[in-house]
Amino acid sequence: MIGYLTQDYSLIHAFAPRAARRTRQENHVRNRVFKMAPKISDYFAEEEIVAVKGSLDRPISGLVMDSRRVVPGTLFFALPGLRADGATFVDEAIARGAVGIVTNRLPTAAPARVTFIQVADPRATLARVAQRYYKFPDRELGVIGVTGTNGKTTVTHLIKHFLDGDRRVGLIGTINYDLGARTVPSFRTTPESVDIFGMMAQMRDAGCHQAVMEVSSHGIDQQRVLGLQFGVAVFTNLTRDHLDYHKTLEAYFAVKTRLFNGGTGSAPKVAVVNLDDPYGEKLAAAMPAGVRSVTFGENPKAIVRAEQVNLGFKNSTFRLVWPQGELNVDSPLIGRYNVSNLLAAIATAWSLGRDPAVFLTRLKAFRGVPGRMERIEEGQPFNVLVDYAHTDDALHNALGMLRAITPGRLFVVFGCGGNRDRTKRPLMVKAVQAAADFAFATADNPRSEALARIFDDMRSGVTAPDKITWIDDRRRAISLALDACKPGDSLLIAGKGHESYQEFADTVSPFDDRQVVRELIGIKAIKSG
Repeated sequence: MIGYLTQDYSLIHAFAPRAARRTRQENHVRNRVFKMAPKISDYFAEEEIVAVKGSLDRPISGLVMDSRRVVPGTLFFALPGLRADGATFVDEAIARGAVGIVTNRLPTAAPARVTFIQVADPRATLARVAQRYYKFPDRELGVIGVTGTNGKTTVTHLIKHFLDGDRRVGLIGTINYDLGARTVPSFRTTPESVDIFGMMAQMRDAGCHQAVMEVSSHGIDQQRVLGLQFGVAVFTNLTRDHLDYHKTLEAYFAVKTRLFNGGTGSAPKVAVVNLDDPYGEKLAAAMPAGVRSVTFGENPKAIVRAEQVNLGFKNSTFRLVWPQGELNVDSPLIGRYNVSNLLAAIATAWSLGRDPAVFLTRLKAFRGVPGRMERIEEGQPFNVLVDYAHTDDALHNALGMLRAITPGRLFVVFGCGGNRDRTKRPLMVKAVQAAADFAFATADNPRSEALARIFDDMRSGVTAPDKITWIDDRRRAISLALDACKPGDSLLIAGKGHESYQEFADTVSPFDDRQVVRELIGIKAIKSG
């Protein structure tokens, strides 16, 4: 087993270099395994291949796009990338035991023991081949994809919670991958296609009937979900983010739209769309024929809507209205944006034929999502919350919600990620200064970018210099913020949420905002005692 994907060890062993003295029995077993092994030719359509060097009847043990994960018998896909070209890792893949290479250009000379396959688009080919290799698991699972700038993680967890009753439901998202028989930590919101289909195959084999997944704009644009059949596609909202990649908000929206109009290979059967969001309105109005549209929101035109919304310090209440009925809802999730997230999940479950009066009885048992407005309770006389908010809109919503329920002052610790959209940095500062009484600007994940340059970009958004301080060390920033809090105050520690690390250049250091807060409160309690 390599991480989250299972391997056929007998097949990998058969591909391993031959021992100097192999017994007749060992050769017999090896040959029998090879006869049962899948072949390259089993997974490629003739029109997908531009040119070939070597045999397509060569057996393979698996599919890989990362040379570090190559094992004997692997078919390696050399994908072009933003930071590195997979073609530069072909020699390493062959040295590790790859027997086939899929690339967009053939080498002038190729080892006879390796088959080279030239295709027009290796990334698109990987998605199609992976789907075939894992026997189309998406056709046996009811797949629900959730896309949008904010709310994806909360919505997917709520959907899973509502549907995961009598039938097992898998999940692929930012925090973890629930594969049915086991749950493993996530390494990417929307993994590569070979990982998605591999994990869905495990879900199917574990008895899952449905799978819910977060679908990022990068995942759509880089064809990680190409060909994946979605039963339901959900749109939460669209705000400014990832413009370092998409360049414009309209281009960003156009990529999200592909999930609904067939741009990923096929349109979903049902589209669940937020009618309170202007881009949601635009999307709902342009839905292609054959896609059933289910809208949600506080908008009176929404099919599933919330009325008489009341936002409290520890809960939210509203009157839920849908075509077949009405119901009073008492939600443990706080904030107006969580009302929207809950409506998205309700509308999705209802679109699949579930009765809100039945599945909403499970709402009080929902424990929330790690790092999503997660309250830290260590006996302190003020409110401390850790949240993943890392865009100006998310900060505006989170702080606006806390401002409405905080009797005292509102503090925030936040930063901006390195090697990401620089244009949003001053906007994040403006959002913080518009809502918070005082802000502690600090490091988020600087990555390979100098923190000084990140701070310079952020400073252009400062509107009240006396209400913000700049502290390089995140732990110290949190400590000073805790010192500033008095009874009745609220402190939001934003940006990293569930993450348990910080990224500095090529180094990843352990750092969990929640753990740090608990440690610091404990230390301060000892000192004061």
